Amino acid sequence: MEIKELNITTFSEAKKEVEAVNASLPSINLMAEKSIFKTIKISKMSTTAANILKQEMLSKGGEAAVSANTVNCKDKTTDVVLMGTLRQFREVSKKMNGQPLGLPDLGKWLETMIAQEKKR
Repeated sequence: MEIKELNITTFSEAKKEVEAVNASLPSINLMAEKSIFKTIKISKMSTTAANILKQEMLSKGGEAAVSANTVNCKDKTTDVVLMGTLRQFREVSKKMNGQPLGLPDLGKWLETMIAQEKKR
């Protein structure tokens, strides 16, 4: 048995590695989405929107770092650092489309980012 760490940074690299283990064809894209990790920063988001976003990210297995004053909306805005895989961001983007407070715009931004990543 040999073990090595892979530094996968593009979707094409992820697909190549998943294909190399002879994974089933229908699962290749799904698994490749799970191997690309992204960190995204959003500045000056309303704390109400940030609370919604954090809950959605957590429910999909991702993470969202927000100001300590976000949970009680003591501040009007917060910066947000999102951390997750392409798959998690894809799932969150779907949930943003039905939300208020500019979150559908974030959903569209995430969808565009994912589409661009899949071309790499």
